[in-house]
Amino acid sequence: MASTETTPSMITPYDRATELKAFDQTKTGVKGLVDAGIKEIPRIFIHSPETIPKTNMPFKIPVIDLASPDRASTVEMIRVASQNLGFFQVINHGIPVSVTDETLQGVRRFHEQHVEVKKPFYTRDHSKKVVYNSNLNLYGNPATDWRDTFFSFMAPSPPLPEELPEVCRDIQIEYSDHVMKLGGVLFRLISEALGLKPDHLIDMDCDKGLTFVGHYYPACPQPELAMGASKHSDFEFLTVLLQDDIGGLQILHQNQWIDVPPTRGALVINIGDLLQMIANDRLKSVEHRVVANEKGPRVSVACFFSTSLMPSTRLYRPIKELVSDENPPRYRETTIHDYVKNSFSNSLDCVNNRLAHLKL
Repeated sequence: MASTETTPSMITPYDRATELKAFDQTKTGVKGLVDAGIKEIPRIFIHSPETIPKTNMPFKIPVIDLASPDRASTVEMIRVASQNLGFFQVINHGIPVSVTDETLQGVRRFHEQHVEVKKPFYTRDHSKKVVYNSNLNLYGNPATDWRDTFFSFMAPSPPLPEELPEVCRDIQIEYSDHVMKLGGVLFRLISEALGLKPDHLIDMDCDKGLTFVGHYYPACPQPELAMGASKHSDFEFLTVLLQDDIGGLQILHQNQWIDVPPTRGALVINIGDLLQMIANDRLKSVEHRVVANEKGPRVSVACFFSTSLMPSTRLYRPIKELVSDENPPRYRETTIHDYVKNSFSNSLDCVNNRLAHLKL
């Protein structure tokens, strides 16, 4: 007798838009589904099978000691990692472990507080002081990710303390202040790695804006069908990622998925689209993802350096010191606001596609 088992590819058509709206209107996110005791994930969360293989080869993401007295060596390690991988980890970054641990706990407290306390923050209006929802681009993505998020723009115009969630307010402010200082260190090192004066990227206001994003990935009953975060690149200048010990982050390198396992006390740094553009492709913004896990919740905090959707008339283009007759500019100019707005409106998850409209 033939098997009647149903696979994702055999699922009958359904009204995805209606199911997305119904999920969104609960304002309880993925955690609400888990709290309800579901054993199978709803159809909106089922992803198409990934055709890119996961590597089984041992691979180490560079770990760079920012307290090293050999600055030239530190700069060279950052140059190589930023050109080849787009990712590296930093230790001795100046943020105490007590602060990073409490930051993760604060994000967890926010997501695990009573739903009626969280609901007032639930919105899809990204201009709000605090935005909490599930899947920032819920209606634009082809498949829904197994993840809830809240975020706040912490610089250059941070919310008033009383506007932030009480359960994580103090640590969110403290951690953001630390990351802003770390951003200054990193942008100076990256400037030197590009052969520029240390303050070049800072003078371009690359460190001016910061967004604090607290992700919560509940344990998934069918992780083989879902994704915690779909394949994407970051459209900002630079990302500073703090992750707990569960893991799941992977980067795309040489057409294979590479694990980025958590390292106690380390922060993960990755190059964003805008930095690749102004570096005229000397640095690499790479695609990455987070796989779903039957363990959980996974908690992470991503801090993005960019003024994002804030209105600004400042134009960015490939840095003149990095172009020449032999290496002409590869991109036309844009404002950060226009680039981010275009990225959201086109719902593109690939850096090459997102930057394509700027290609000369």
